Amino acid sequence: MNVSFSGLDYLICGLYAVLIVGLGLWISRTKKGEEKTSSDYFLASRSLPWWAVGASLIAANISAEHFIGMSGSGFRIGLGIAAYEWIAALTLIVVAKYLLPMMMERKIYTMPQMLNERYGKGVSLAFSIFWLLVYLFVNLTSVAWLGALAMNQILGIPVMYSVVGLLVFAGIYSIYGGLKAVAWTDVIQVVFLVGGGLITAYFALAAVSDTGSAVDGFQTVLRYARLDPNDYHFNMIIPDGTRVIDSASGESMSIFKDLPGLALIFGAIWLTNIGYWGFNQYIIQKGLAAKDLHEAKKGLVFAGYLKILIPIIVVVPGITAYTLFNHPELHEKLTGLNGTITKADEAYPWLLSNFAPNGIRGIAFAALVAAIVSSLASMFNSASTIFTMDIYKNLMNPKASEKQLVKVGRIVALASLFIAMFAARPLLGGLDQAFQYIQEYTGYIYPGCVVVFGMALLWKKASNRAALWTAIATIPLGILIKVMYPEMPFVLRMGYVFICLAVIAVAISLTDKKHGVTAEPETGSRRNGLLRGSYWMFGGAALCAVLGLVYSKRYADLAFESIFMMAVLLAFVGVILYTNARSETKDPLAYDYKPELFRLNGGLVIGSIGIVAIMITLYAYFW
Repeated sequence: MNVSFSGLDYLICGLYAVLIVGLGLWISRTKKGEEKTSSDYFLASRSLPWWAVGASLIAANISAEHFIGMSGSGFRIGLGIAAYEWIAALTLIVVAKYLLPMMMERKIYTMPQMLNERYGKGVSLAFSIFWLLVYLFVNLTSVAWLGALAMNQILGIPVMYSVVGLLVFAGIYSIYGGLKAVAWTDVIQVVFLVGGGLITAYFALAAVSDTGSAVDGFQTVLRYARLDPNDYHFNMIIPDGTRVIDSASGESMSIFKDLPGLALIFGAIWLTNIGYWGFNQYIIQKGLAAKDLHEAKKGLVFAGYLKILIPIIVVVPGITAYTLFNHPELHEKLTGLNGTITKADEAYPWLLSNFAPNGIRGIAFAALVAAIVSSLASMFNSASTIFTMDIYKNLMNPKASEKQLVKVGRIVALASLFIAMFAARPLLGGLDQAFQYIQEYTGYIYPGCVVVFGMALLWKKASNRAALWTAIATIPLGILIKVMYPEMPFVLRMGYVFICLAVIAVAISLTDKKHGVTAEPETGSRRNGLLRGSYWMFGGAALCAVLGLVYSKRYADLAFESIFMMAVLLAFVGVILYTNARSETKDPLAYDYKPELFRLNGGLVIGSIGIVAIMITLYAYFW
């Protein structure tokens, strides 16, 4: 199924490519006699305003895994997959208020650098290797492969040629220019990807409507989906036993394994989002590059509003394609439709092929390429940042000059390009829904990531030994639980891994006398605030635990057992707050923090409340 591009479409795509490469290279230039420093290359000289921070965050995040992978999940599963986006909008508020301020106060370059300062080289090296493996063999490969799949479906370009082309396109300016080139081109990229995505969604929905209105088209799709009580395409909460037919194999498949009921509200989806938005280098690096803390916070809240839009751009079109294929009366009234959908991830290219007019196809295709290239560019830069600053400078050449650091960064980014090029087909060639592949395999890291990084930032008693054993146990525990319970949804498995890791970390930290030094307990209003917060956390944990004990069997079909993870998460935070207030010892490398760092001004409070209100409304309507 190839899309017929007009001359105007090709012109738009060409102008887009020239604009991005030209802008990236122009920003990358240096004045005569000057050389890039590591701060220039890896953190854009810490000069980004809030709107560039927010735009770059979303451009780095939204990629082929969304346009192709999440659209495919929308086709196969439905709106429930939007939980990843909408919970992310709430998570960005948490990161802006509690996590990013501590990182910016320390003026760090990378997440492993923070671990090195707080715990030592062992934990830092472990997570440096974790992240490099994820970037190379999960993120880069999946983004390049899904993008290539889309280009094959749309233009008929062989998949491997497209993989090479996309990786080289992203590498041209990002490898030379570093984060500054990535971030400022992302401002343009996000306009293309949001605008182009909305245009494609508009034309797909308008085609379904009798009046040509996208709003009417959405209501038509919603009405048809709700005609069948067993159709959960517009339900956020999916019960066990819900099954759909896999278009590739013709076999019945469970939705619950991918989207297990209430686990998408209070389960380990929070670990995925906190780990991704709070501690993932290629994401949080944009916040670290802000001009100051206030600009960084505004950028994250702005990104939260953009995240709310993403399901409209990618999930709703996938559901629209599903509705057309499963209701002949709709499909038959649309003439001249090309091709079919044999895999879920072909839904978005099919829509683009059939519903975007000439000229608009070029804009929509540029949006897709923008999403792919911006993510690849960010991953190149972050992989090179971690290797250069945490492995090369920290372990191999502590006296490296600024020129050497930038040179090594470029070499590593180039090496990442070639590794992704050769690994893409073997890893992703046979998958039906690559978005789920990404979520599951990054899920092996996020439980340990949240425990280790959360303790590093917030807990005075967290010890090196606790962090090291938590890091060591993270992946083996994930594998063990998967082997023991292969049919358990990975969101639930992540929750049980987190419970084990939190218990290990707290037990070791509270009994580790070796690293404790005398510390004055908190006093006054600061002590009272910490204690009050801990009591709220313990109360919430107790309530969740009681509800779990009473209702987990009754509502097993809704994965109510996931509430136990929330209970442990709240108790974990409660222990941190309580011991910070009352303990007379602390780890010698513990961070001290200033309460004023965590404050949001009036505008940010109103913006955050707006996000929460929108989320409540959406979940109430699509429950």
